[in-house]
Amino acid sequence: MEGRVLNQAVIAASRPRAVAVLVRTFRDIDLAEDMFQEACVRAVEKWGVEGRPRDPLAWLIRVGRNAGLDQMRRRKHMAPVGVDQVLETMTFDDDREAEIAAAIDQAEYKDDVLRLMFMCCQPELSSADQLALALKVVVGFSVAEIARAFVVSPGAMEQRITRAKKRAGAVATHLDLPTPAERAARLSAVSTMVYLLFNEGYSAGGGNEHIRLALCEEAIRLSRLLLDLFPGQGEVAGLLALCLLQHSRHRARLDDEGGLIAFDQQDRRLWDRDLISEGLVLVEKALRKGRPGALQIQATIAAVHSAAETAAATDWAEIDRLYQALEITRPSPVVTLNRAVAVSKVAGPEAALEMIAPLEEALKQYQPIHSTRGAFLEDYGDHAAAAAAFSRAIEMAPTAAEKAYLSNRLTVLQKKIA
Repeated sequence: MEGRVLNQAVIAASRPRAVAVLVRTFRDIDLAEDMFQEACVRAVEKWGVEGRPRDPLAWLIRVGRNAGLDQMRRRKHMAPVGVDQVLETMTFDDDREAEIAAAIDQAEYKDDVLRLMFMCCQPELSSADQLALALKVVVGFSVAEIARAFVVSPGAMEQRITRAKKRAGAVATHLDLPTPAERAARLSAVSTMVYLLFNEGYSAGGGNEHIRLALCEEAIRLSRLLLDLFPGQGEVAGLLALCLLQHSRHRARLDDEGGLIAFDQQDRRLWDRDLISEGLVLVEKALRKGRPGALQIQATIAAVHSAAETAAATDWAEIDRLYQALEITRPSPVVTLNRAVAVSKVAGPEAALEMIAPLEEALKQYQPIHSTRGAFLEDYGDHAAAAAAFSRAIEMAPTAAEKAYLSNRLTVLQKKIA
């Protein structure tokens, strides 16, 4: 059972790079997705018997590419135009997968995920449709996961993705790398994609793992590539800083059994000080440009948390001020919900409850509002209402770890009621 779960995790982590390579090879988004899925099916069958290959990513690319070529031959099509010679001439033997991976890097496949993200940001699509398409194609999120990220119903998101795919269909046949000017115009959407990828790793939207380290690391890798491309963009520096500062806590977020540890109860000695130092430098450099955007503000909030030696030492008033700035820069019910946490620390739970009351209808399908409201109600002393809120949050919890954490809180609360 553990081996199968680990294999599935490895496959999921390999998806962005594998699909990006297959899109570059076939210049067809739907075919690339289908062939990656075919490779996944074969991986589950073969790896469960023979074990994982030395380089799972290279294996998945090889199997997906060969499956695609076979399908195209069956359809009596010519071989795909523009397939790199390094792959055309390669014989893929399992014993040579380390060599294959090196050759893939030499062929600049390491940049294909970022390239595909820019390609998905076609000007013919709205920004929301661009993001939805990229999250589906590049990251492989389910419709439900993408709907959670956008705080809309799965039905509405299904329609959005279908519409985006239809509009992108004509573009898929000529997926060329955007010009420098086009890349600059698409930078904001791509930065948002990368951060949503990081968020899925930081707190998974489903599955057996609450933290998917490979996705966090992939998002950080992409953030570094973006900063190399756009060194003067403060928002890109803010993106990398935000990812680094958040990722610095990953060793303290779960106990030895995989259970969640509340933020204020984490052992801060386990936080990665090297990542924090790098993140703080990036925040400072970005803010010097005098044009703080949403990612820079969020990175600054993470920096305030990182600067506190203990949870009690956190400057919640400063965090409240930063969230007020974020509400102006990028207003949304989720931002206000996050600000309410700071308000609860500064002004008490009653003020926080008043703040989130107008949000409850808009965010009723957003699991964190129920757990957050439950925490405010518990602090306020309304244990019965808090228990009801926690029960709703447990029903919507995306991972087993979060469900267990909330269930433990509910059990403690119910003892107080009894």
